[in-house]
Amino acid sequence: MSHGVWQLTVRGDFAAAHALRCYHGKCENLHGHNYTVEIVVEGEELLPGAEYLCDFTELKVLLKEITNSLDHRYLNETPPFDKLNPSSENLARYIWQQMSSRLPHHIRMVRATVAETPKQSATYFERRSSEQN
Repeated sequence: MSHGVWQLTVRGDFAAAHALRCYHGKCENLHGHNYTVEIVVEGEELLPGAEYLCDFTELKVLLKEITNSLDHRYLNETPPFDKLNPSSENLARYIWQQMSSRLPHHIRMVRATVAETPKQSATYFERRSSEQN
């Protein structure tokens, strides 16, 4: 039996500097990016009366709270990237985790994508147990 699922996408951006650890090349030196972030959430239930999954404004505010903590920072000195390598992969996972913990109960994270440039990005998502087989 099938059932409907709605997915919502919001985008944001931030500017930050980093120096990759354990990397051999020019990106081990201090440099910056104008990062773009895209998050996708989903759910099966529309809010009664309103008939929407979630207000886009609410999602954008949550994403902005997270990206503001990274904006115009040297990521290597900003927790948790003072310990974690500030790679796009780790940024995507961090944003996924931060968003996931702040979402209303009827919505779940699907994926978070962080792009350093328009030509390259890293995406993080977690497979649900039914998808792992």
